[in-house]
Amino acid sequence: MTPLKGKTLFISGGSRGIGLAIALRAARDGANVVIAAKTTTPQPKLEGTIFTAAEQIRDAGGKALAVACDIRDEAQVAAAVDQAVAQFGGIDICINNASAISLSPVQTTDMKRFDLMMAINTRGTFLVSKTCIPHLKKAANPHILMLSPPLDMKTKWFAPSTAYTIAKYGMSMCVLGLAGELKRDGIAVNALWPRTTIATAAVGNLLGGDAMMRASRTPQIVADAAHVILTQPARDFTGRFCIDDTLLHAHGVTDFERYRVDASVDLMPDFFVPEDDIPPPGVRVGPWPDKLPG
Repeated sequence: MTPLKGKTLFISGGSRGIGLAIALRAARDGANVVIAAKTTTPQPKLEGTIFTAAEQIRDAGGKALAVACDIRDEAQVAAAVDQAVAQFGGIDICINNASAISLSPVQTTDMKRFDLMMAINTRGTFLVSKTCIPHLKKAANPHILMLSPPLDMKTKWFAPSTAYTIAKYGMSMCVLGLAGELKRDGIAVNALWPRTTIATAAVGNLLGGDAMMRASRTPQIVADAAHVILTQPARDFTGRFCIDDTLLHAHGVTDFERYRVDASVDLMPDFFVPEDDIPPPGVRVGPWPDKLPG
């Protein structure tokens, strides 16, 4: 089965990492993928551009459109969506993947960094979703997916990095609001979040380097979980906050070792996973650290 064959995905920030992994999983079904991101030239510490991502998508069996887009800019988002519709005839799936991170307490958080996280994470998600909605209303089985966490309102998530938590939870609050607003239109709106850290540039560059990468899972686990969500009936599967391995286990996956970067070290838990969300059988994750990296 290739359930996403011919579907058009609009992905923000998909030139690398989790966004690209989701794109490649859809491409294997024969999907059309629009990569709307800022990176057009290679960066010293960041692999990939919108153009290399598009090439990988085509190599994986999909069709691709690379669009340079800063999701903080309303005109650029509108133009990117228009290009997607002109190229592929519509939009079936909107994936809000783009995000900015800075792990600092309030007293050391620069306001420019605060504004950046709010503009990309919360406002960008709001804007991209809003702009795609008219086209999603015309689609069969339309989905909006946020790469954002469950709303676990605990002090431990806010105290070390209040600004980042507010910005990420803003994405999740968009899920709550849009799931209710769009239910009658049959547009599913869900959130997906990893149980563990994922081996991406953000983890390698900002959260502890090689040691943290080794304690992570690969982006493929999030891509496989996203594929499960995006192939569910939109009218029935909406308003949910999914943890990657919990969702996959509920859909028959039992082997999670294949997603590990290094099976010899304990998995590092990600932010925001509720304590009462129990891992699938056989999955062991290390304790939440006393001190955050970085």
